[in-house]
Amino acid sequence: MKKFSNFVVKNKKIIFIISLLLLIPSIIGLLATKTNYDILVYLPSDIETLRGQNILKDDFKMGAFSVSLVDNDVSDKELIALENEIRKIECVNDVVSINDITGTTIPLEILPKNILDRVKSDDSKLLLITFKTGTSDEETADGVNTIKELSKNIKVGGMSAMSLDMRRLVESQTFTYVLLAVLCCLTVLMISLDSYIVPLLLLANIGISILFNMGTNVFLGEISYITKAIAAVLQLGVTTDFSIFLYHKYEAAKKNKKTNDEAMKEAINETMTSVIGSSLTTIAGFLALCSMKFGLGKDIGIVMAKGVVFGVITVLTIYPSILLLFDKFIQKTKHKPIIPKFRFIKPIITKGYKWIFIIFLIILIPAYLSQRKTEVYYNLDKSIPENYDYSIVSKKLKDEYGLITQSIVLIDANMDSKDINSMIDEINEIDGIDNVISSNLLTKYGISSTVIPSKIRKLLEADNYKLILINSNYELATDELNSQIKEINKIIKKYDSKAILAGEGPLMNDLVEITAIDLKNVNYVSIGVIFLIMFFVLRSISLPILLVTSIEFAIFINMGIPYWHGTSIPFVSSIVIGTIQLGATIDYAILLTTKYLEERKRGKNKINGVEEALESSVSSIFVSAMCFFGATFGVFMVSKIDMISSLCLLMARGAIISMLVVMFIVPSVLLVFDKLIIKTTLGFKKGKLA
Repeated sequence: MKKFSNFVVKNKKIIFIISLLLLIPSIIGLLATKTNYDILVYLPSDIETLRGQNILKDDFKMGAFSVSLVDNDVSDKELIALENEIRKIECVNDVVSINDITGTTIPLEILPKNILDRVKSDDSKLLLITFKTGTSDEETADGVNTIKELSKNIKVGGMSAMSLDMRRLVESQTFTYVLLAVLCCLTVLMISLDSYIVPLLLLANIGISILFNMGTNVFLGEISYITKAIAAVLQLGVTTDFSIFLYHKYEAAKKNKKTNDEAMKEAINETMTSVIGSSLTTIAGFLALCSMKFGLGKDIGIVMAKGVVFGVITVLTIYPSILLLFDKFIQKTKHKPIIPKFRFIKPIITKGYKWIFIIFLIILIPAYLSQRKTEVYYNLDKSIPENYDYSIVSKKLKDEYGLITQSIVLIDANMDSKDINSMIDEINEIDGIDNVISSNLLTKYGISSTVIPSKIRKLLEADNYKLILINSNYELATDELNSQIKEINKIIKKYDSKAILAGEGPLMNDLVEITAIDLKNVNYVSIGVIFLIMFFVLRSISLPILLVTSIEFAIFINMGIPYWHGTSIPFVSSIVIGTIQLGATIDYAILLTTKYLEERKRGKNKINGVEEALESSVSSIFVSAMCFFGATFGVFMVSKIDMISSLCLLMARGAIISMLVVMFIVPSVLLVFDKLIIKTTLGFKKGKLA
């Protein structure tokens, strides 16, 4: 440890220069990292619905598809000309409209009304566009852009259009997220630290670690848009206190050492163990997300765990170099910290800790039950603002065409027509089924199978499979739709055991089922791993249980608030917030408890031990929590993406709730269970305690 600190101090200029040079490859890596805007690709690759997606892509050349709208002002001949222009786009597989069946000489009005209502409204016509490439592929996004540029009379819908709108939202707002997070943290640091330039140096150091982290994501190939949007903000929020701790140790050491270099060596030595120990719980919390079957957890978990590691490395190497090189400027900008002393907390705790503990027990069960009742939504549409193209088209398709949720059945190409018709009849009898479309259906309306154009046959039939389209009246990811999907699956398996139900509806159903299991598993894993780390750090059997229970109580309150407000939260938030809040804020409890144990081992009674722990810890906990709050609350205020704003609100609120729990509940728990703690914690000698 001493060798390391000597090396850092001796080579401070070299370390600073190298860190600046390393920013170049980091920025290149950041720009080269691809972003995935399709959350559904994170589903396990072995599930049946994704196998169905692969069949659609390989056999039907349908990597993605878009149900689009063309204004009625466009004549039939102009529409066919527009279709031909769209087909020329490299990633487009084919374009189909009703004119591809009737041509330009047969008026659409001769079609049966129930068919006509599905392809034409008072002011628009339907257009189905299939793409060779996947929903979130760069080529598909470019293709959608090109289609929009071809004519102002076409509005593109579908998941590929949603991915494009999401991409524009994220790209337009990410810089704002980071800027607001920096400004909020800067405000907190300016009033809590004793120098005006230190906050700037501190944020510069964290900025370097963030760039290192985001730059090395290039080795992952790609990251999700959610990870991209929150990674920098979250890393800033959870690693700021590392730098604060080092600075305080450095300033304290300067009073006893002859030179700044000697003071920094001592500061690094004292900081290293604490920061590494503190970071372990945060890293463990993020890595627990990797236990999820839903790949988004691994995406967020790896990036954020890596971010904390970079935060520790930079705070022990680059930040000491920066402080030493800019020490003269630090001294010139000194001021008195403007931060409350929180002296009012000590008498509240020491006089009323029993009542606080009783209140804690009374609220614990209702808090647990409330968070279980909080509604979660899976419909990704809610993340797109209503004034964006995708939302406008989706509303129009729903209101004017009754196109709400589509599923695709893939059956054996050799299946008998009678069986297909029987199967379709059974599917039509299921509650909430709007219509079922297949090549067999067209013959029912007088369109002979022999005159069906090859492009229509190519859309619905391949060498090994036939395709059946199902439209449901139920919204995506609702209980009604999920039940309906189960019924459809039973029917199609009865007629063809190898039949596959694919499309948005089944994919979202898989998402609901998989993430419901992930929610339980990731919580168990995070609690278990953090419990083990605390067991070795605190060398106690009882304290990990007591402290984890206290922070879980804070999580219950945080997650239960939406239930009392009557609001729902996106499924991603429900899965990751518990792990993030536990991993990021358990450090507050460990900090206070460690000081309490030190005082008790010195022979002070439990009341004085808690008072000393509060005196030395509360300010640090407050600053750390407020930085976490500031970094995430600013994003919540400006984000137009509900999935991101909701997650940031939960993190911001969770930081404050955890802070209050550690300030009031944890000291009460320590006092109530003092005897148990002493008996189950190593390092205490009998007869030495008051």
